[in-house]
Amino acid sequence: IAACVSILAVALICIFLFANGIPAIKEIGLFDFLTGTAWKPGNHKFGILPMILGSIYVTAGALIVGVPIGILTAVFLAKYCPKKWYRILKVDLLAGIPSVVYGFFGLVVLVPMVRDTFGGNGNSILTASLLLGIMILPTIIETSEAAIQAVPDKYYEGALALGATHERSVYRTVVPAAKSGILAGIILGVGRAIGETMAVIMIAGNQARMPAGLLKGVRTLTANIVIEMGYAADLHREALIATGVVLFVFILIINLLFSLLKRKKVD
Repeated sequence: IAACVSILAVALICIFLFANGIPAIKEIGLFDFLTGTAWKPGNHKFGILPMILGSIYVTAGALIVGVPIGILTAVFLAKYCPKKWYRILKVDLLAGIPSVVYGFFGLVVLVPMVRDTFGGNGNSILTASLLLGIMILPTIIETSEAAIQAVPDKYYEGALALGATHERSVYRTVVPAAKSGILAGIILGVGRAIGETMAVIMIAGNQARMPAGLLKGVRTLTANIVIEMGYAADLHREALIATGVVLFVFILIINLLFSLLKRKKVD
């Protein structure tokens, strides 16, 4: 029954999104909606390309920051960390911090740091990428470490028996054997980054315009929905729901690509 309720909830969300979003996309025009560069509800211009690119850029930046650190941390915890330190370092405190607290951290620490170091006003793609890179670390670390720990010890021992060093055995034998689980952690991190709202709203600048550089402000799909949903009405509201449809399709595509990659590796 619990499983059926979960499936029903997902189905109802899909029905709501598509039932309210598709009519707006038809009225605006699919091409104009997806490739339009102007978001001006007052002038009936609903182009979400700036928000699509904003989400892609911020997510890509988060992966550049978070993936290497997350994977290397997982390798350290699984194969290098002394047992007396493991319990202390393993506490997943980052995963329990609310998004708004991350947002305050970014506003107080990262924004001034980026402004003083690189210029601009600090509310930028770079700042959002750094913060999201930190936020996806628990997901990547936990999933990747579990995948590395699941690799049979005989893989590591066999590499040592053939004369490989500890580092070579870990990075050339154990980590490749766990790449499916590591990839799963990265995909989950992508989902967390592209779906994050509160922290991004607080530090990204939220200008509804085409991204103009790493040090310029940007608005993501999720931020666009949250900022304007409170006062939107009629076609404006439906266009925001249609934005949610696009975001939902993005997540589906990401998960589909992961399933295809995983199936290919198994085959």
